[in-house]
Formats: sequence, C-alpha cells, structure tokens
Amino acid sequence: RFRQVLTYGGGAIHKFANNTSEIKKLAACDFEDILQCAIPVFEGLFPPNHDATVQSLLYQFAEWHALAKLRLHSESTLAFLQEMFNKLSQKLRKFRTDTCAAFDTWELPKEKAACQRRVAQCSESHDVSLESTGPRVKKFNLNTYEFHAMGDYVGSIRFFGTTDSFTTQIVHINNISSIIHLKPSYRASLHTEPLKHSTH
Repeated sequence: RFRQVLTYGGGAIHKFANNTSEIKKLAACDFEDILQCAIPVFEGLFPPNHDATVQSLLYQFAEWHALAKLRLHSESTLAFLQEMFNKLSQKLRKFRTDTCAAFDTWELPKEKAACQRRVAQCSESHDVSLESTGPRVKKFNLNTYEFHAMGDYVGSIRFFGTTDSFTTQIVHINNISSIIHLKPSYRASLHTEPLKHSTH
C-alpha cells in the first residue's frame, strides 16, 4: 500500500520502497513520510473495533509530531504539546492492552536472518550445535528509549530551542540538494572513488 502512494511536492512525500518494513537506515524524512501516509494506508486492514483504535492512534501521533516540529513555540503551544503527549500515552497503552493482545505477531524475515547469523557465529566459536528455529514471537514494547524520550520534548525545546535547530533532517535535505546540482559525471563517481574526492 505504501508503494501506491504518489510523490508530492518538492520532496514533501518521497517514493516508497517496495517493502517499507524492510527499509534500512531510515532518515528523519523517511519516518515523517511513513507517518504522514499511515492513516490511509492502514485504513481497513484491521477488524472495525481495532481499526478505529489504530486510526485514532495514528492521528494522535501525527498531531503530536506536527506540534513537536513547530519552528516557533510559545507557552501555550508547549502546554498543548505536553497535553498531546499525555493523550498519546493513554492511546498507546490502550493499543498495547487491547489491540496488540488480540493478534499474534512474529519477527520480520530480516530479523530472523540476523538472529540465525548470530547463532551460527556463536556455534562456530563455542562448538554449540546449530538448530534451525522458526521466527520468534514479537510483542509491542513501550519500554524503549524512543517512547521514553518523547516525554522530554517539552523540556528539551525549552532548553535547546525548537527541534529544527538540531534535527538530522536538515543535513539529509542539504545533501540531496547538493547532489542534485552536481555535474552528472561527478555525481556518478561519488560512490566509486570516495578517497579521490575526499583528498581534492
């Protein structure tokens, strides 16, 4: 479904890969594109009672994200951002308790392959027998740094300023802009002769 989403604007929505779940090394703009297109993409994929929960959660995420990205904040917008985070936290706990518990979820093929590689390396170095195992069960985990850090956004904005002053998205956009304006011959050789370009 993500692949069917058309590009929009001057880089506002980029073209998605064939399998969005398999994308590696996601940049800030990739996460933003996924979030902006998630509501129509996920619509109707779940039974009606769970679909309403998922759609509401995605909307709350988009609303929180829009507030967090504001380039100008006041006391009222920061208070609203904190309020949105509180509501989002409640919806995340409801999603974990009600929706996640209703479905059996498993690790992705790339996660299974990575696990098998680690087991193979361990078996070679420690003479452990290698047994083939199926994909492991994966549960929705709220105890991660990403979720924990969301509660610190208001304090960080008060201390460091708005998020556009320290986001990696600016670097990514500038790199794309620079590469687009390079001569074709130089652009084509960027990945073939890195040492040459770094020394001239």
